[in-house]
Amino acid sequence: MTVNLPQLRAFLAVVDAGGFSAAAAELGLSQSAVSHAVASLERELTAPLLVRATPVRTTALGERVLPHARIALSAARSVERIAADATETMTGTVRLASTPTVCQGLVPGLLRHWREDQPRITVRVFEGDSAEVATWLEEGTADAAVLIDPPPGPGIQLAMDGYRALLPRDHPLADEPAVDIRDLEDDQFLISPNGCEARIRTIHSLAGLRFTPAHRVRDLATLISMVQAGIGVTVLSEVSRSLIPPDLVLLPLEPQTSRRLVLSGPQSRPWHPAVRTLAESAAGHLARAAAAPPVPRQPRPDATPAETPGRCGHRP
Repeated sequence: MTVNLPQLRAFLAVVDAGGFSAAAAELGLSQSAVSHAVASLERELTAPLLVRATPVRTTALGERVLPHARIALSAARSVERIAADATETMTGTVRLASTPTVCQGLVPGLLRHWREDQPRITVRVFEGDSAEVATWLEEGTADAAVLIDPPPGPGIQLAMDGYRALLPRDHPLADEPAVDIRDLEDDQFLISPNGCEARIRTIHSLAGLRFTPAHRVRDLATLISMVQAGIGVTVLSEVSRSLIPPDLVLLPLEPQTSRRLVLSGPQSRPWHPAVRTLAESAAGHLARAAAAPPVPRQPRPDATPAETPGRCGHRP
């Protein structure tokens, strides 16, 4: 004997609606499909369940089957709800905020990974400075953010991001394995006044140097273009490496310092259900990438010195 849910659903609909035509309208099926489902159930039980009259009535067997059919359908709906709750962390739209260097250097790779690993989660990216990102996260404008050196909390660390000197490839120090910040005193220093400035000030302080930037440039693409043009040099984080065109070099810097990049939800309210899934997926992806052998970077044949990265997001 094989009794299935569509049969029970048709049987209950006919009883509750009082007829096959009304049940068909309720279920969105043809009347013949409903009639066939009920007849199939009766054949499985080897006895009629309904008296075909106006209105339709249950037989004695139908009356006994009726409460069990309701329980079976209720149990099936409960299973569906449990499954929906279990997969809630893998669905929905997440608004992710990050700073320009993280947005342009780290986030595009994460978006590609998430699209493959978590295709049911849609991620929208918003770019702002460190203060804006933190405010958006706590006020609810963003559901998640890549925070820089946040206080201890439930976030997941994505990377330890070191700082590097960005120089033209024809700079006298471009072939050195590392650069001391003191060796750049004769160069005009360019700075982007965002979350990196405090750490760059620290590097100068550790080296016993005054921090006297020649130009302050907010936009990262403009900053890189100015280094390409030979206007000066700058310091960027390692996460920016994917943005560097072939006519520039990004070299280890002394004194060394780094920052923690942490993917987190808000501290003061519950996280969006999908944020934890994204954070754990990203951490695993980056750990595997770090363990893989490095692939030598080959200059693109179509690359030109004029190419600079654009903005990958926008303000909410």
